Amino acid sequence: MSVAEMCMLRWICGHTRKDRIRNDDIRDMVGVAPIEEKLIQHRLRWFGHIQRRPPEAPVRIGILNHFENTRSGRGRPRLTWEEAVKRDLKEWNVSKELAIDRSAWKLAIHVPEP
Repeated sequence: MSVAEMCMLRWICGHTRKDRIRNDDIRDMVGVAPIEEKLIQHRLRWFGHIQRRPPEAPVRIGILNHFENTRSGRGRPRLTWEEAVKRDLKEWNVSKELAIDRSAWKLAIHVPEP
């Protein structure tokens, strides 16, 4: 994903890989944050929204996407949204309980633009 992002940013700037300009310099010229960080930020923002919902809400209970009696396919199981959120919380050193306070949560998960 980051390769495609850098390809588009280089195209916006009018440079090619042959120009041998560093990715950080290209990103500073355009003034955007890395797409992976922005995706994590949006995933954690949605997680905060879910945490602030009442406990009986369908999205909080997991009724909306919980399937029973389905066979799992061969190979490694797919990464679930919950597992991705747990990984992001651990990687960014943010506690799950902080999501209750909306203003503190927004500050904790904010990705600044360069």
